[in-house]
Amino acid sequence: MLSDEQLAKRCLAGDQEALEELLERYKGYVFAIIFNFVSDSAEAEDIAQEVFLQVYRSLPRCRFDNFKSWIGRIAVNKAIDHRRKAEHLSRIVPEEKAGESVLRTEQAPSPEELYLAKEDWQRVQHVAGELPEIYGRTLAKYYFEGKSCREIAVEEGISVKTVESRLSRARALFKKRWGREKG
Repeated sequence: MLSDEQLAKRCLAGDQEALEELLERYKGYVFAIIFNFVSDSAEAEDIAQEVFLQVYRSLPRCRFDNFKSWIGRIAVNKAIDHRRKAEHLSRIVPEEKAGESVLRTEQAPSPEELYLAKEDWQRVQHVAGELPEIYGRTLAKYYFEGKSCREIAVEEGISVKTVESRLSRARALFKKRWGREKG
């Protein structure tokens, strides 16, 4: 079985079978990630196509230190972008009025909704701030600053694997503390 890097290099050389094998290898993974965001299989399939198109376009710049994670990040970003667009479009809804199609703009979020959103964000920051510094710092750099594991590793002077390990531990601790605080 060929490695992801070998398949990617063959894809870049125009090998259609290598591309199909790469898609087959990661389609379930990508679909599962996207389905967590959209919960509609037809939409998830459309987004998955966008993900694999982006993966193909970005292959020349891929470093292959963690290919699966890289594809997962693309899937998450595409799913989030899709959800944002859908939310934005849902604020402008066609409305029929005396046979004419008129656009109606929904109201802005209520003060209560804004307050609850701010409260949730403050809670996320509070829980992240309670983590041991080594994990909280890694979590903040990855999620709040949008840095890759490689960028964090360079900044911290540690290996990418160490960053991934810290990130995994940080997620587990965050989830545990989030549940405690919520209950």
